[in-house]
Amino acid sequence: MKIKNLLPIGVVMFLVTSCSSIQVTYDYDKDVNFDQLKSYAFFKDGIDQVKVNDMDKKRILHAIDQTLESKGFAKASSNPNFLINIYTKAEQQVNVHNNNSAFYGPYGYYGWGWGPYWGPTTTVSTNIEGTLYIDILDTQKKTLVWQGIGRGYINKDATPEKKEQRIKEMVEKILTKFPPGELKK
Repeated sequence: MKIKNLLPIGVVMFLVTSCSSIQVTYDYDKDVNFDQLKSYAFFKDGIDQVKVNDMDKKRILHAIDQTLESKGFAKASSNPNFLINIYTKAEQQVNVHNNNSAFYGPYGYYGWGWGPYWGPTTTVSTNIEGTLYIDILDTQKKTLVWQGIGRGYINKDATPEKKEQRIKEMVEKILTKFPPGELKK
């Protein structure tokens, strides 16, 4: 199976990693008055193109709804002040660790002697670093006015409950700095 086919799965799996931290960055247009933003809707054309399965897409959108509602924003069925789009990507990471180690035990071709042994050990591991982008778009111009990006690693053995919790944690961390300036409550 090609890595390309595993990327959508990998993107979601990074969200469910509980053993590694989430790195978040954000950027915004300084000329936008974010105090005027009160209601939002999802940018359907963009959301439909996101390459994650429908269950995980639903989890991401639900987490965005919960987070924005906790900040005082309202979801609008018509005439929202801003639109939300998401994007995901994943990259495979290969980690090579070289360690010089020592132990006391059998050595030799058939383990014919006892004594200290020093030797290099090399371990190779792979994981997938996934990235979730949350874009805030100006409703009128449909231009990007704010973007939050979260990065993390994958836990391949996560349960659906852990996936949901990890997605919620990721979205909350990404949206911590939205809107810029004072946080809405």
